[in-house]
Amino acid sequence: MSKLNWDDLRFFLAVARERQISRVGRHLGTSHVTVSRRLNRLEHALNIRLFERNPRGYELTLAGQRLIETIARMEQAAEQIPVEQSPTPGRPRPLRFAMPEGFASLFTRYLLPEFTDRFPLVLLEQIAMPQVLSLSRREADISITLDPVTNGPYRSERITDYTLHLYCTPGYLASVPPIQSREELCDHRFIGYIEDMIFAPGLDYLSEVHPRIRPTIKSSSIFNQLAAIRSGLGIGVLPYYMASKYSDLRIVLPDQVNLTRTYWLTCHRDVRQLSRERTIIAFLIDAIREHGDELMRHPDAINKP
Repeated sequence: MSKLNWDDLRFFLAVARERQISRVGRHLGTSHVTVSRRLNRLEHALNIRLFERNPRGYELTLAGQRLIETIARMEQAAEQIPVEQSPTPGRPRPLRFAMPEGFASLFTRYLLPEFTDRFPLVLLEQIAMPQVLSLSRREADISITLDPVTNGPYRSERITDYTLHLYCTPGYLASVPPIQSREELCDHRFIGYIEDMIFAPGLDYLSEVHPRIRPTIKSSSIFNQLAAIRSGLGIGVLPYYMASKYSDLRIVLPDQVNLTRTYWLTCHRDVRQLSRERTIIAFLIDAIREHGDELMRHPDAINKP
């Protein structure tokens, strides 16, 4: 094995996380040519191939996956080395956080102000997911998922449950006969997701309400659905924490239709080994759970949004 330059490991770890050498160059304040040269030198020193290059970016080989686990532990140990505190602020580092649209509104409403205060050196990049991101390509450091990930080097932790209900406007209710059963819902106009673009089983709400319900107004965006419902165009399923902000919405069949879903925090296992990321994950879980009462409608609540 040739002489190893330990600083090259820093470049390797950054590319393993970002998958794009141009992005790594921007984050590390250098050129993509330098990043590529560092990777080539490291592979030559170790005499192994660490990445497969393809149009989507840099994919870890099996040898690269083994190496990243070792380097992540080295990074964690290095962060424990005491250093003299300097009055000069540290350098901000990015964190990519992927989440469904609905959760993004929850995060921005309740958590973002405190997050920015607690982590001033985190350059937060929020990704609102209209579809599933590829966990294998590490397109995000931390993800909020609607279902737990049970395979591969990933870990999902249950954060909180939330409830969803059928909503429409008072004007819509006044224009139709009283709705007294789920069976009667089949005669109404529904707003929902595009069926073949439902990216998680938990989003298939309408089939759970009644198997014969089919949406006639469809959108991949929960906010577009919300706008259509508030316009009086029909009935749709919305999270309680989202719909509760609008006084122009009413719950349909509140005693009969009460859906519950769960948010999970998912990330690669090596992310949890990093001191900064562990602190951020703990904050997110604790802060979200503190708002648990605002995410679920209690059975004895009166019929208001």
